Order: sequence, then structure tokens, then C-alpha cells
Amino acid sequence: DVVALYEPVGIWLYADPSREHDEFDESDATGRVRKYIRRRFLKYQRENGDRIIIEKTPANILRIPYVRAIFPEARFIYIARNPLSFVSSVELKWQRPVATRRIKMRLKTTPLTQLHHYVGRLLKQQWNSRILKRKYLPIWGPRYRGIQQDLKETDLLTVIARQWARAAAKAERDLAQFEPGQVLRLRYEDFVDDPLSGLQRICDHCGLELTTDLARQVQEMVKTDRKLKWQRFEPGELARIMPELTSEMQRVGYSVPAEITATREVA
Repeated sequence: DVVALYEPVGIWLYADPSREHDEFDESDATGRVRKYIRRRFLKYQRENGDRIIIEKTPANILRIPYVRAIFPEARFIYIARNPLSFVSSVELKWQRPVATRRIKMRLKTTPLTQLHHYVGRLLKQQWNSRILKRKYLPIWGPRYRGIQQDLKETDLLTVIARQWARAAAKAERDLAQFEPGQVLRLRYEDFVDDPLSGLQRICDHCGLELTTDLARQVQEMVKTDRKLKWQRFEPGELARIMPELTSEMQRVGYSVPAEITATREVA
């Protein structure tokens, strides 16, 4: 009953493709922008049997009011995750150029008049990784205001920590404006511990039926070994970025691990 639309970055940036950050709000969702984006989604929906579209572009964490203004009828799922696991996962993503298959998928959804914006970023990424052999991409993930300057002035782990903390704080403010029942909040760790209950909540929220096949698949697919991925870093490395994370981390119910706290106290 659902079909995924893979991260249509170009469609979402239609309002201002040259912007150096991803913080869009209601004022960016002009009549022209709303009409264009809704038309593109509707076209994809009709091409796929009129199924419900599920979409998860990471940068939309910074433009919730913009997405809501375009699709006021949408149901939102907000997943909180331990920021230390986020830092570990995203640090690896900063090392990986977009695969050719995914480039083709994104190009299909990019407006023709804006291809030069997106293609330019892709070419820079490929040049940086494949020709210059640099370890990290020029940029990856949600671009908060000021990220370009931070990349010049500070280390990458600090930037990644800010990607999580600033996005989490902004999302909390933005989601507070929603009507009851429009947003489902999930903790990643709770879902991993009990994927069947988590998927039941998702289905209930979206008006879908949890079938036997779907229940079997989620139990087979969900991995339980990703909650402690952050332990691949030395505690001292993570202790250094805790000032960026601690306030938001505690607000959403995550505690600082004892080994990191001990490292900070020694320092």
C-alpha cells in the first residue's frame, strides 16, 4: 500500500536551489513552490498505482515547517536516536560518495532548470573522493546555518555533533506546532529492541494494516548491533565533542556513558 520516493533532493530545493543551508520555512513554500512539488509527488504516486508515498530526505529535519506547508495532510514520523550512534554512523557517510545508482535516482527527480546546481555538487564530491583521494566528502547531510564556515574553522566530529544537536533542537520547536496525532515519535533503540511493536505503532499512525508478511520481514531485517556503534571511537574523542551534545542529549532522554564521563573528569 506504500511506495518509497528516494530522497528527491532537487524537488525539495525547488524554492531556492542555491541556498547554502537547508533551513527552509513556511515563507519559502510559496504558491508556485507548493504547486510544483505537489504536482511532482502526485505524478510519482500515479505512476506507482496511487499508493501512499513514504519519503525520508535527511535534510527535511531542518525544514519541517516548509514540508508541512506543502503537505498539511501528511503524517510525520520523528525518530530520535542516541547522538553518539548518529555521530558514528554519519562519520562513515561523510567518507562515502553517492553511488552511481542513487545519483541516477536523484537526477530523475531534479528539475531540469536546476540540474546545474545539483550536478555541480555531485561533480565536486566525485572529484574530491575519486581524484583527490580525500577521506571525507566536502559536505554531507543536513546543512544547518553556518555549516560552511564551521567546516573551515573546526574539526569534522564537532561539525557532525552540531548537525545532530541543532537539527534536534530545531525539530523540537517545529514539531511543537503540530496538531495532536499528526506526529508519531519513536526512539530508534526502542524500535530495535521490539521492532514488531514499533511497526504496529507506525501502521496505526499511517492507517495501514500490519500483515503477517510485513511482521516477519521486520523481525528478520532489523539489526540489533547498531546501538553501540559509537564504541569504535576512543572515549576521549567523544568526550571532546560532548559540549555540543550534552544539553540536547539529556533533553531527549539519553545519558552520557560512564566511560566518556570518566574521560572528561580526568581531562
